[in-house]
Amino acid sequence: MVALTWGLSGVSGRPTPRKGVLPIIVSSIIKKRRGGRTYLYAATSARVGGRPRIVEQVYLGAEDEVIARLTAGPSDDRSVPETEHRRFGDVAAVWGMLARLDAITVIDSVVGDAARSGGLSVGTYLGLAALNRVCEPRSKRAFAQWWTGTALGRITRIPAGALDHRRFWDAMDAVTVEQLDQIEAALTRRMIEVFGLDTQALILDMTNFATFIDSGNARAPIAQRGKAKQKRYDLRLVGLGLVATRDGGIPLLSRAYPGNQVDVTQFQPMIEELHRRYTTALGGSGGSGGVTVTFDAGQNSQPNFTRLAELGLHFVGSVPPSDHSGLLARPATDRHIVPAYAEENLTALETTALVLGQRRRVILTHSPGLHTAQQAGFAQTLRKATAALTELAARLARGRTRRPPAKVQAEIDTICAPRWVARAITTDLTGDTPATLRLTWRIDPTAQAALEEEIFGKRILVTDHDDWPLDQVIDTYRSQEHLEAGFRQAKDPHVVSFAPIRHFTDHKIRVHLFTCVLALAIAHLMRRDATRAGLPMSVPALLAELDGIGETVLLYQGERGRPRARHTITRMTPTQQRLYQLFDLARYAPHR
Repeated sequence: MVALTWGLSGVSGRPTPRKGVLPIIVSSIIKKRRGGRTYLYAATSARVGGRPRIVEQVYLGAEDEVIARLTAGPSDDRSVPETEHRRFGDVAAVWGMLARLDAITVIDSVVGDAARSGGLSVGTYLGLAALNRVCEPRSKRAFAQWWTGTALGRITRIPAGALDHRRFWDAMDAVTVEQLDQIEAALTRRMIEVFGLDTQALILDMTNFATFIDSGNARAPIAQRGKAKQKRYDLRLVGLGLVATRDGGIPLLSRAYPGNQVDVTQFQPMIEELHRRYTTALGGSGGSGGVTVTFDAGQNSQPNFTRLAELGLHFVGSVPPSDHSGLLARPATDRHIVPAYAEENLTALETTALVLGQRRRVILTHSPGLHTAQQAGFAQTLRKATAALTELAARLARGRTRRPPAKVQAEIDTICAPRWVARAITTDLTGDTPATLRLTWRIDPTAQAALEEEIFGKRILVTDHDDWPLDQVIDTYRSQEHLEAGFRQAKDPHVVSFAPIRHFTDHKIRVHLFTCVLALAIAHLMRRDATRAGLPMSVPALLAELDGIGETVLLYQGERGRPRARHTITRMTPTQQRLYQLFDLARYAPHR
């Protein structure tokens, strides 16, 4: 049946009637036959030049489906589409960053681009592993299930069946440790070229990660027990050193090492590799105009400083304040406000001092903000110590100990061992036998005030840059916070996570750490781009905003055949719209 509706209209853009004559608009439904099926269109006709013409038509659907929708009763929900929601914004942005770095091609150029058993190259598997570490870290066994909940299948045309965990393991086994170094150096060159990274000032720092490798596992000698920075002394550790840019904390060089080796022993191998890459990959001379390395006091040793000089690398570091009591004793009037840090009332003085056998330029700084933070931290330490001393004194007063005086004094010394506590608390143990032992203690306000005046808020920096202004040295040293933030991010189990390390052989652990370092570099490059676009935010905040850009799939079930799917992007906030444009997500968005 064809229904005709007559009406009057004066819509702009349609034929203009003669003066005093209204146009006649006719709306109708017309049929078209294609491929043995009938399709309906809503057509609008009008007189053009005195003759009837179709001026607009809208597709309504197949005739049988339109009739079914119009005749369905209230309980018939065939016209209501089902929906699926998939991750889009974060995974698409990271996939775009991999494309900008050409990371998959770089990896395959070193390893070879032959397809593995899953039909994908080694570079593809390692790139996808890095992508997952950025967005929502999963084990290789859980990867395929995670993949199906994202839009990556549509974007990359990679089926979930090719992402079995054994395919990832095969790809990891195909890369040698020597090839990992070549890949990292090539990616470093690519990052510098594409993003214009500043390599004149770099940051060096080290940390370690806990593993859950069984103590009897002899296939992972890199995992050893040592000084755990996450306080998991019951677990085997893997150490990781990174060199990153001062501009954004982008990792350029990594080195994995056994967890029972102290950081200072890894300093020379890292700066030697840095020098090799700097003079070749980074295009530096290594001489007086070479790179400046920033590191903390944990890397200090005379051989390390000597090796820096031999390689022609400059440095900005620090020394423990306790090593220079004379400098700490200088009166506050000797310090002056640093103009660049006047808002935080930072004061400093500079002189020379003997550091590890050589006279060097040193700078003493005092920050009121650091002073206040150290006061709060020390107050908490004092509360814990005084609570323990109170409990011990009460136990002794009740005669509840059989230990001799020497053992009790050892316990008191342990309680007062934390940093600076012994300087602020005075203890007095009396009695000769366990039954007569008594303890009294008090906080010495004068000693505590002297301690705070001498140490709190102060840092001593050391550098071989004798010509740099004060603010440049301070700013360079403070850039360590970028890499420290990267390490904290690496221990976040939700995004850009290095742990838990779910691999149990030395080789796979090293490849896993490579993909994690690549993930950290991608995340910080994204944060750097967002900051430069006027959207400063942390990596978790950035990824949360991108994760809020989802893809919804509407599934329309017809009378026969597979459902028809329509993909659309969810409504975005103003911040998400800016990120959508910044990372050019439109090229990965679904199109009709």
